[in-house]
Amino acid sequence: MTTSTTIAPATAARTTTTARGRLTALGRAEMTLLARNRTAVFVALLVPPAMIMAMKSTFEQVDLGGTGLSVAGAALTGGIGTVLIQAVYVNMVAAYAARREDLVLKRLRTGEVGDGEILIGTALPSAALALTQSALIVATGTAFFGLAAPQRPDLLLAGLLLAVVLLTALAAATSTVTRTVQTAQLTTMPLFLVSMMGSGLFVPLEIFPGPLASACEFLPLTGVMTLVRSGWLGFHNGTDLLGAGLTALVWTALAVFAVQRWFRWDPRR
Repeated sequence: MTTSTTIAPATAARTTTTARGRLTALGRAEMTLLARNRTAVFVALLVPPAMIMAMKSTFEQVDLGGTGLSVAGAALTGGIGTVLIQAVYVNMVAAYAARREDLVLKRLRTGEVGDGEILIGTALPSAALALTQSALIVATGTAFFGLAAPQRPDLLLAGLLLAVVLLTALAAATSTVTRTVQTAQLTTMPLFLVSMMGSGLFVPLEIFPGPLASACEFLPLTGVMTLVRSGWLGFHNGTDLLGAGLTALVWTALAVFAVQRWFRWDPRR
């Protein structure tokens, strides 16, 4: 008499991950890389305070009468814009270019991490750094520069978050024409200069001639800076805020479309 033995089929254990877990892991890895990049940390932490002091000196020479802004208010809200550009936009263009050329992005795409998760996870440390610095600027302005506490904290927070999303998308789009980390300083310069001069960071739009001020309202950062300034200092009407929000959303949509259409995952070399 023979007996047969039934062998149960082996079952492979599957490990599933969540989007939150994947983003956390990517963000943690990027934070480690950012902390090791002394140049990026130096630029992100020390350049904005230096720019604020330069802005304060500039605004002291400008007649702000009729703008509703004080020297401290103009300088510190401009400093928030500088922080956002430096910590998010400039840093992320270099980061996306570096990860692409080192084949990091290409390897990540072979796993279960989605394309959007890769881009967002890479940006999380820079976004957190920018938001933390912005909060410190607001606290410093309130404690030491005689400015009132934010008049509309919800509007201020909305402006900051929208700025982070917009600048991250613009950084990913700009990285498509950035061949190396070194050239990131050149490819980010146009938006940096245009925003400094035309989005109210260095020069309030209220002192520009009417047609020029109207044209500058359509620049990428003008909308979010209007929301930030109104949220902290509170002097724009509802129509201005609606237009500012729509402008920022349109630029964000255009940047996201450009990323979906032209973002490069493979090295350019």
